[in-house]
Amino acid sequence: MKEKTLFSITGLFDSSDEIGHAVEAVVKAGYKKYDVNTPFPVHGLDTKMKLPPSKLGYFALVLGLMGASAALFFMWWSISKDYPIIIGGKPYFALPAFIPITFEVTVLTASVGTVLTMLFLFFRLPNINHPLQDTNYMRNVSNDKFGISIEAEDPLFEAGKVKDFLKSLNAQDVGEIYFEEDETADSTRIFSPKFIAFLIVTAVIISGVTYFTLNKLLFMDPFNFMEEQQRFAPEGQTTFFKDTRMMRTPPAGAVARGAMPYMFANEPDSAAKELINPLQPDEKTLALGREKFNTYCSPCHDYLAKGNSRLMGQFPNPPSLHSEKVRNWPDGRIFHVITEGQNVMPSYAKQLEPNERWAVILYIRALQRAMNAKEGDLK
Repeated sequence: MKEKTLFSITGLFDSSDEIGHAVEAVVKAGYKKYDVNTPFPVHGLDTKMKLPPSKLGYFALVLGLMGASAALFFMWWSISKDYPIIIGGKPYFALPAFIPITFEVTVLTASVGTVLTMLFLFFRLPNINHPLQDTNYMRNVSNDKFGISIEAEDPLFEAGKVKDFLKSLNAQDVGEIYFEEDETADSTRIFSPKFIAFLIVTAVIISGVTYFTLNKLLFMDPFNFMEEQQRFAPEGQTTFFKDTRMMRTPPAGAVARGAMPYMFANEPDSAAKELINPLQPDEKTLALGREKFNTYCSPCHDYLAKGNSRLMGQFPNPPSLHSEKVRNWPDGRIFHVITEGQNVMPSYAKQLEPNERWAVILYIRALQRAMNAKEGDLK
């Protein structure tokens, strides 16, 4: 009979505090090749074990850089060699245009490659065997116990001393863990016919359920409600309404979402009393007011607001905005006229936003002061 090979000496503890103190003692004794098993995560245990940072991050970095380099090289090679396209004088290889694809390939390569590295290099698949599996030690630490396993590969390992050391820490069920006799055969358990048959059956079931769900179930009642919903085009007809029109007139007083109705419709005096210009006559605001005035107001009022229309008599000339009446109007009164119109002047509410109307008013005030300057304004 072949002699068994010792893997480790194990010991069990009852609480997370005990395992924490035991780990500190193991580290202080100088053991390096050991592991701790707990039924739930124990905060701060990795610090007490003085575990080094995982090397998996270095693999992720290298794999990501490889993916980025491969993506850039492939795009450069395919475009510069096989598909040279010049658009608007751009170079064959305009780097900013290829950054999104490079980023996606980098993330994909790093993530997938890191998972494969973890499975096949760190976890050593297809070998799914480990000496601790199917042992009383593993059954206990998977339930309510906390355990330490000091491996025989440790330079300081001596079976008798390790047992005495764990017992001195009040460890329970101190015992030996051996490698299985036929570890090679067991390591290929993943390729056993039963496991392969299980994978095939699982793939067939998942594929069948997915096909049925996406191609059959979603087209049955009541899962087809999004496809069979009652919907009509705005320009279409329906027998639901007497006039057969689908597009309906909004109810009286309806307000569009995000739109604030004008509160002083047909009330110019109230607008004059209540509305106050919220803007300050700074350089930026006056520049905006001048731009909008010259665009929308000057065709009738001319650039100086004197009422000399630039439309060659196509419309009646408006009154001058330099009259004493208009100069004495509050800003709210002028805002009301721009918003609702007056006489032959239409409303400009659709052309000018509220802040643009207030800016136009400030520019009108600047024109009024310039054209009707007082002695104090000239000093």
